[in-house]
Amino acid sequence: MDTPLSTIAVVGLGTMGTGIAEVLARAGREVIGIDISDEAARRAVASLEASTARAVRREKITEEERSDVLARFRTFSDLQAAAAAELVIEVVPESYEIKQQVFRDLDAVVSPTAILATGTNALSVTRLAAESQHPERVLGLHFFNPAPAMKLVEVVSSVLTAPPAVETVTRLARELGKEPVAVGDRPGFVADGLLFGYLNQAAAMYEANYASREDIDAAMKLGCGLPMGPLTLLDLIGVDTARTVLEAMYSASHDRLHAPAPILKQLSEAGLTGRKTGRGFYTYDAPGGQTVVPDALTPKESTGAVAGRQVNSVGVAGSGTMASGIAEVFAKAGYDVVLAARGQEKADTAKGRIAKSLERSVAKGRLTAEARDETLARITAAGSLDAFADVDLAVEAVAEDLAVKQQLFATLDKVCRPGAVLATTTSSLPVIAIARATARPEDVIGMHFFNPAPAMKLVEVVRTVLTADDVHATVREVCAKVRKHPVDCGDRAGFIVNALLFPYLNNAIKMVEEHYATLDDIDAAMKLGGGYPMGPFELLDVVGLDVSLAIEKVLHSEFRDPGLAPAPLLEHLVAAGCLGRKTGRGFREYARR
Repeated sequence: MDTPLSTIAVVGLGTMGTGIAEVLARAGREVIGIDISDEAARRAVASLEASTARAVRREKITEEERSDVLARFRTFSDLQAAAAAELVIEVVPESYEIKQQVFRDLDAVVSPTAILATGTNALSVTRLAAESQHPERVLGLHFFNPAPAMKLVEVVSSVLTAPPAVETVTRLARELGKEPVAVGDRPGFVADGLLFGYLNQAAAMYEANYASREDIDAAMKLGCGLPMGPLTLLDLIGVDTARTVLEAMYSASHDRLHAPAPILKQLSEAGLTGRKTGRGFYTYDAPGGQTVVPDALTPKESTGAVAGRQVNSVGVAGSGTMASGIAEVFAKAGYDVVLAARGQEKADTAKGRIAKSLERSVAKGRLTAEARDETLARITAAGSLDAFADVDLAVEAVAEDLAVKQQLFATLDKVCRPGAVLATTTSSLPVIAIARATARPEDVIGMHFFNPAPAMKLVEVVRTVLTADDVHATVREVCAKVRKHPVDCGDRAGFIVNALLFPYLNNAIKMVEEHYATLDDIDAAMKLGGGYPMGPFELLDVVGLDVSLAIEKVLHSEFRDPGLAPAPLLEHLVAAGCLGRKTGRGFREYARR
């Protein structure tokens, strides 16, 4: 099996197979493309012709190099064409019956030393290998879509796979300019194993009418820096494909988080499988189209909407990073801001932090010195909440502790004028429990900013069952004035972002606990395969393991789902004082500052 893999067959010339063929041909391999459909073969050739023509226009390759690439790609309709291949990669539909038949037929065609790879992202490699006369040469080689652009390749070994086969294809992946990650045989492997659980939860959240499809997608893009929202991504992947992957994951894990949301079945059986059919969670301009067009569910511009209350001045309670960031946001937008802390010294320190932040913006050319001075002049540092007597909007940004917030809101209730809007920035606590600490719960709402507040565009607007319509309208209007993107959600643990983010992080920890993959491989898989700006363990160390554990506990307590129980490894690290970057050690160790 220790061969140079100069001739490689790709069985199945759909989008993924065509992409893999292009990667191989551009890397100097002789590629044998095989598909029972002549039309699929023609599309594959046309796709390679078009992509290489673009490369010539962009001066990435010469016309001669393009001719060489095209000459290296030949298409056939019969598996017999794979006889000379040293590696065969099958990328046929996600069906055991279809894939098993391909492997049985290949046994009679290829040489005994040829390696057989499945491109599955959901089915058991072991079960597929068992159909081969030589299961030791069968493994998984999972590329990501679009294959020419995506760097990640998961190399999947079964208990039957011979190590030399793994070493050979791992070396090939590196020669192709890819980042290979070694994983064991379980549904979803690493990237999809984490990704599809998250996508499933997003579908269930939408199905429950908890938030609109637009708000769920915007929340995850703006709150987590993801390239695409979960429902848009499900439409791209294919709702039917997602359901198949989740069914395979659930059959192996029996974790309710992997049980496909009923809406996935409903859409699949109705033929609304996403972009490929022109309609899924969204409606597209045509089958295979990428442009979303308005449909019956598209939010309409409100004409007779409730008017919000007048807001000219804002009070921000707290002295930490979040409080000073929020105060900076309001002051930059022209509001008069009172920044109140427990004592004048803490308030002055918080205002000093804002001054340094504004100075950095001036140094980077993002702000003029005049605008800096005007912004600072709008902020009054106060050592007591009594300074909130005349504010129109009071925003608390104190410790994430229910008793602390309730006590603060009881004080705001006495201090703030009638009609003032009272907002909490809690990320996980029930807003209604905070609101009931006042005699005016109708004036209380959640206004969850993300850290760092000056940079992050998202604000989760959280209504309770008692929040007045004009209070909701006020906060939406204020978000627009401070140039933030508001998303509406109900008063439920985790709101949108944390309710989807933290189960994903928890599942990543469980993968490490089970010795399925390493921290580095999981982080690489999610960055390279999912387009995440940070891997889960990088993010956990930045957020703080104690903060993460607290949110996991809140989610588990509210939803009572065993799959949401905090991973024991997370609890152990927190108990040991390993809280992430802030303590110098979390999942990784960091140099002390």
